[in-house]
Amino acid sequence: MASNADLPETRVRKGEAKAQAGSQTLLRGLDVIEAVVDGPIGLAELAARLDLTRSTTHRLATALVERRYLSFVPRLGYQFGPKLLELGFQAQQQTDIVQVARPHLEALAASTEDTVHLGMLDRDRALYLDKIPGRRRVEINSRVGDRHPLTATGLGKALLLDASEGEWERLFQLDRASGAPPADYGVWLKRMHGYVDAGRTFDLEENEDLIRCVAAPIRGAGGAIVGAMSVSSAAQYMADARMTALTAEVLETARAISSDMGWSPENTGRAAPRGRGRR
Repeated sequence: MASNADLPETRVRKGEAKAQAGSQTLLRGLDVIEAVVDGPIGLAELAARLDLTRSTTHRLATALVERRYLSFVPRLGYQFGPKLLELGFQAQQQTDIVQVARPHLEALAASTEDTVHLGMLDRDRALYLDKIPGRRRVEINSRVGDRHPLTATGLGKALLLDASEGEWERLFQLDRASGAPPADYGVWLKRMHGYVDAGRTFDLEENEDLIRCVAAPIRGAGGAIVGAMSVSSAAQYMADARMTALTAEVLETARAISSDMGWSPENTGRAAPRGRGRR
Protein backbone atom coordinates (compact mmCIF):
# COMPACT_ATOMS: atom_id res chain seq x y z
CA MET A 1 0.00 0.00 0.00
CA ALA A 2 1.41 3.39 -1.00
CA SER A 3 2.28 5.85 1.74
CA ASN A 4 1.05 9.46 1.71
CA ALA A 5 4.53 10.55 0.61
CA ASP A 6 4.16 8.51 -2.57
CA LEU A 7 0.83 10.03 -3.60
CA PRO A 8 1.01 12.25 -6.75
CA GLU A 9 -0.59 15.24 -5.02
CA THR A 10 1.95 14.99 -2.20
CA ARG A 11 4.83 14.94 -4.64
CA VAL A 12 3.35 17.97 -6.44
CA ARG A 13 3.07 19.89 -3.17
CA LYS A 14 6.67 19.04 -2.30
CA GLY A 15 7.84 20.17 -5.72
CA GLU A 16 5.97 23.45 -5.42
CA ALA A 17 7.38 24.03 -1.94
CA LYS A 18 10.90 23.36 -3.21
CA ALA A 19 10.45 25.73 -6.15
CA GLN A 20 9.07 28.41 -3.85
CA ALA A 21 12.02 28.01 -1.49
CA GLY A 22 14.42 28.24 -4.44
CA SER A 23 12.75 31.42 -5.67
CA GLN A 24 12.95 32.93 -2.20
CA THR A 25 16.66 32.12 -1.99
CA LEU A 26 17.24 33.67 -5.42
CA LEU A 27 15.39 36.85 -4.46
CA ARG A 28 17.33 37.09 -1.21
CA GLY A 29 20.57 36.70 -3.13
CA LEU A 30 19.55 39.54 -5.44
CA ASP A 31 18.66 41.63 -2.39
CA VAL A 32 22.20 41.07 -1.08
CA ILE A 33 23.71 42.26 -4.36
CA GLU A 34 21.50 45.37 -4.44
CA ALA A 35 22.36 46.17 -0.82
CA VAL A 36 26.05 46.47 -1.77
CA VAL A 37 25.42 49.10 -4.47
CA ASP A 38 26.64 51.99 -2.26
CA GLY A 39 30.00 50.37 -1.50
CA PRO A 40 31.58 47.98 1.01
CA ILE A 41 29.27 46.89 3.82
CA GLY A 42 29.95 44.70 6.84
CA LEU A 43 28.03 41.53 7.69
CA ALA A 44 26.16 42.97 10.65
CA GLU A 45 24.98 46.04 8.73
CA LEU A 46 24.10 43.92 5.71
CA ALA A 47 21.99 41.56 7.82
CA ALA A 48 20.22 44.50 9.49
CA ARG A 49 19.51 46.17 6.16
CA LEU A 50 18.01 42.96 4.75
CA ASP A 51 16.21 42.03 7.99
CA LEU A 52 17.83 38.60 7.95
CA THR A 53 19.82 36.66 10.57
CA ARG A 54 23.59 36.95 10.41
CA SER A 55 23.93 33.24 9.62
CA THR A 56 21.52 33.44 6.67
CA THR A 57 23.16 36.61 5.39
CA HIS A 58 26.61 35.07 5.70
CA ARG A 59 25.51 31.95 3.80
CA LEU A 60 24.06 33.99 0.94
CA ALA A 61 27.02 36.37 0.76
CA THR A 62 29.52 33.51 0.83
CA ALA A 63 27.77 31.81 -2.09
CA LEU A 64 27.90 35.07 -4.06
CA VAL A 65 31.60 35.49 -3.27
CA GLU A 66 32.27 31.97 -4.51
CA ARG A 67 30.52 32.80 -7.79
CA ARG A 68 32.45 36.12 -8.00
CA TYR A 69 29.33 38.30 -7.88
CA LEU A 70 30.69 39.78 -4.64
CA SER A 71 34.13 40.07 -3.14
CA PHE A 72 35.07 40.39 0.53
CA VAL A 73 37.58 42.98 1.72
CA PRO A 74 38.89 42.48 5.29
CA ARG A 75 37.87 45.27 7.69
CA LEU A 76 35.60 46.78 5.04
CA GLY A 77 33.09 44.11 4.09
CA TYR A 78 31.34 42.95 0.96
CA GLN A 79 31.46 44.81 -2.34
CA PHE A 80 30.73 44.15 -6.01
CA GLY A 81 32.83 41.39 -7.52
CA PRO A 82 34.47 40.97 -10.93
CA LYS A 83 31.58 38.89 -12.31
CA LEU A 84 29.26 41.89 -12.14
CA LEU A 85 31.80 44.00 -14.03
CA GLU A 86 32.00 41.35 -16.73
CA LEU A 87 28.22 41.06 -17.02
CA GLY A 88 27.79 44.82 -17.02
CA PHE A 89 30.25 45.22 -19.86
CA GLN A 90 28.57 42.47 -21.85
CA ALA A 91 25.13 43.99 -21.26
CA GLN A 92 26.40 47.36 -22.43
CA GLN A 93 27.88 45.81 -25.57
CA GLN A 94 24.61 44.06 -26.34
CA THR A 95 22.49 47.18 -25.92
CA ASP A 96 21.80 48.74 -29.30
CA ILE A 97 19.99 52.04 -28.95
CA VAL A 98 18.33 51.65 -32.37
CA GLN A 99 16.89 48.23 -31.52
CA VAL A 100 15.88 49.33 -28.04
CA ALA A 101 14.22 52.54 -29.22
CA ARG A 102 12.48 51.18 -32.35
CA PRO A 103 9.22 49.89 -30.81
CA HIS A 104 8.82 53.04 -28.73
CA LEU A 105 9.43 55.28 -31.75
CA GLU A 106 7.00 53.29 -33.90
CA ALA A 107 4.30 53.67 -31.26
CA LEU A 108 4.97 57.42 -31.04
CA ALA A 109 4.85 57.84 -34.83
CA ALA A 110 1.55 55.97 -34.94
CA SER A 111 -0.06 58.01 -32.17
CA THR A 112 1.13 61.42 -33.41
CA GLU A 113 0.97 60.63 -37.17
CA ASP A 114 4.21 62.61 -37.47
CA THR A 115 7.80 61.75 -38.40
CA VAL A 116 9.99 60.48 -35.56
CA HIS A 117 13.80 60.65 -35.50
CA LEU A 118 16.47 59.04 -33.35
CA GLY A 119 20.02 60.40 -33.14
CA MET A 120 23.21 60.55 -31.14
CA LEU A 121 26.21 62.82 -30.71
CA ASP A 122 28.91 62.27 -33.34
CA ARG A 123 31.78 64.61 -32.52
CA ASP A 124 30.32 68.09 -33.09
CA ARG A 125 27.23 67.02 -35.04
CA ALA A 126 23.96 65.16 -34.51
CA LEU A 127 24.04 61.81 -36.31
CA TYR A 128 20.61 60.53 -37.37
CA LEU A 129 20.31 56.81 -36.60
CA ASP A 130 16.66 56.11 -37.43
CA LYS A 131 13.69 57.76 -39.07
CA ILE A 132 10.06 56.63 -39.03
CA PRO A 133 7.87 58.63 -41.46
CA GLY A 134 4.48 59.77 -40.25
CA ARG A 135 1.14 59.38 -41.97
CA ARG A 136 0.93 63.01 -42.98
CA ARG A 137 2.23 63.92 -46.42
CA VAL A 138 5.05 66.06 -45.08
CA GLU A 139 8.45 65.95 -46.76
CA ILE A 140 11.25 66.34 -44.23
CA ASN A 141 14.80 66.72 -45.50
CA SER A 142 16.48 64.10 -43.31
CA ARG A 143 17.92 60.64 -43.84
CA VAL A 144 19.47 57.96 -41.67
CA GLY A 145 23.21 58.64 -41.63
CA ASP A 146 22.82 62.42 -42.04
CA ARG A 147 24.80 64.65 -39.70
CA HIS A 148 23.07 67.90 -38.76
CA PRO A 149 24.06 70.99 -36.71
CA LEU A 150 23.59 70.45 -33.00
CA THR A 151 22.46 73.98 -32.22
CA ALA A 152 19.98 74.33 -35.10
CA THR A 153 17.97 71.12 -34.64
CA GLY A 154 15.65 70.09 -31.84
CA LEU A 155 17.31 66.68 -31.63
CA GLY A 156 20.76 68.24 -31.52
CA LYS A 157 19.79 70.68 -28.78
CA ALA A 158 18.38 67.78 -26.74
CA LEU A 159 21.82 66.15 -26.91
CA LEU A 160 23.30 69.33 -25.37
CA LEU A 161 21.03 69.79 -22.36
CA ASP A 162 23.76 68.73 -19.92
CA ALA A 163 26.56 70.71 -21.57
CA SER A 164 28.06 73.89 -20.14
CA GLU A 165 27.32 77.36 -21.49
CA GLY A 166 30.88 77.52 -22.76
CA GLU A 167 30.30 74.38 -24.82
CA TRP A 168 26.97 75.75 -26.06
CA GLU A 169 28.63 78.94 -27.30
CA ARG A 170 31.51 77.05 -28.93
CA LEU A 171 29.14 74.78 -30.86
CA PHE A 172 26.81 77.67 -31.74
CA GLN A 173 29.66 79.61 -33.34
CA LEU A 174 31.03 76.47 -35.01
CA ASP A 175 27.63 75.67 -36.54
CA ARG A 176 27.23 79.21 -37.88
CA ALA A 177 30.72 79.06 -39.42
CA SER A 178 29.84 75.70 -40.99
CA GLY A 179 26.75 77.02 -42.74
CA ALA A 180 23.96 76.61 -40.19
CA PRO A 181 21.13 79.16 -40.60
CA PRO A 182 21.88 82.54 -38.98
CA ALA A 183 20.58 83.01 -35.43
CA ASP A 184 20.88 85.41 -32.51
CA TYR A 185 22.95 83.81 -29.76
CA GLY A 186 21.24 85.75 -26.96
CA VAL A 187 17.79 84.54 -28.04
CA TRP A 188 19.11 81.00 -28.56
CA LEU A 189 20.77 80.95 -25.12
CA LYS A 190 17.61 82.12 -23.35
CA ARG A 191 15.61 79.39 -25.06
CA MET A 192 18.20 76.75 -24.13
CA HIS A 193 17.90 77.57 -20.44
CA GLY A 194 14.14 77.21 -20.78
CA TYR A 195 14.62 73.87 -22.52
CA VAL A 196 16.87 72.65 -19.70
CA ASP A 197 14.16 73.45 -17.16
CA ALA A 198 11.52 71.70 -19.30
CA GLY A 199 13.69 68.67 -20.06
CA ARG A 200 12.92 68.92 -23.79
CA THR A 201 13.77 71.14 -26.76
CA PHE A 202 12.03 72.68 -29.76
CA ASP A 203 13.08 73.29 -33.35
CA LEU A 204 11.19 76.42 -34.42
CA GLU A 205 11.93 76.22 -38.17
CA GLU A 206 15.60 76.86 -37.34
CA ASN A 207 17.06 74.03 -39.43
CA GLU A 208 14.49 73.68 -42.22
CA ASP A 209 11.84 76.14 -43.33
CA LEU A 210 8.29 75.30 -42.24
CA ILE A 211 9.42 72.28 -40.19
CA ARG A 212 9.09 72.20 -36.41
CA CYS A 213 9.84 69.51 -33.84
CA VAL A 214 9.73 68.54 -30.17
CA ALA A 215 12.74 66.57 -28.92
CA ALA A 216 14.01 64.99 -25.69
CA PRO A 217 17.25 63.33 -24.53
CA ILE A 218 17.73 59.62 -23.89
CA ARG A 219 19.92 58.60 -20.97
CA GLY A 220 21.96 55.47 -20.38
CA ALA A 221 22.69 53.43 -17.27
CA GLY A 222 25.08 56.01 -15.83
CA GLY A 223 22.64 58.89 -16.28
CA ALA A 224 24.53 60.57 -19.14
CA ILE A 225 22.74 61.53 -22.36
CA VAL A 226 23.42 58.79 -24.93
CA GLY A 227 20.97 59.86 -27.63
CA ALA A 228 17.88 61.89 -28.40
CA MET A 229 14.56 61.50 -30.20
CA SER A 230 12.16 63.95 -31.80
CA VAL A 231 8.74 64.32 -33.37
CA SER A 232 8.79 66.51 -36.49
CA SER A 233 6.10 67.87 -38.77
CA ALA A 234 5.11 70.80 -40.93
CA ALA A 235 4.58 74.08 -39.09
CA GLN A 236 0.86 73.98 -39.97
CA TYR A 237 0.55 70.88 -37.76
CA MET A 238 2.92 72.21 -35.13
CA ALA A 239 1.35 75.32 -33.65
CA ASP A 240 2.75 76.41 -30.28
CA ALA A 241 -0.18 74.85 -28.44
CA ARG A 242 0.33 71.45 -30.08
CA MET A 243 4.06 71.48 -29.42
CA THR A 244 3.34 72.11 -25.76
CA ALA A 245 0.73 69.34 -25.75
CA LEU A 246 3.18 66.90 -27.38
CA THR A 247 5.77 67.50 -24.66
CA ALA A 248 4.33 64.97 -22.21
CA GLU A 249 4.18 62.18 -24.80
CA VAL A 250 7.68 62.88 -26.10
CA LEU A 251 9.11 62.94 -22.57
CA GLU A 252 7.33 59.71 -21.68
CA THR A 253 8.73 58.00 -24.77
CA ALA A 254 12.24 59.22 -23.99
CA ARG A 255 11.90 57.99 -20.40
CA ALA A 256 10.76 54.56 -21.58
CA ILE A 257 13.74 54.25 -23.94
CA SER A 258 16.08 55.50 -21.21
CA SER A 259 14.72 52.85 -18.85
CA ASP A 260 15.31 50.13 -21.44
CA MET A 261 18.85 51.47 -21.88
CA GLY A 262 19.49 50.87 -18.18
CA TRP A 263 18.68 54.31 -16.76
CA SER A 264 17.23 54.36 -13.26
CA PRO A 265 16.54 57.44 -11.11
CA GLU A 266 17.45 55.46 -7.97
CA ASN A 267 20.91 54.66 -9.33
CA THR A 268 21.79 57.94 -11.00
CA GLY A 269 20.11 60.57 -8.87
CA ARG A 270 18.72 62.18 -12.04
CA ALA A 271 15.26 62.73 -13.37
CA ALA A 272 15.48 61.56 -16.98
CA PRO A 273 15.24 62.71 -19.60
CA ARG A 274 16.24 66.03 -18.08
CA GLY A 275 19.44 67.91 -17.54
CA ARG A 276 20.72 71.32 -16.57
CA GLY A 277 23.28 73.23 -18.56
CA ARG A 278 26.01 74.24 -16.15
CA ARG A 279 26.21 78.01 -15.95
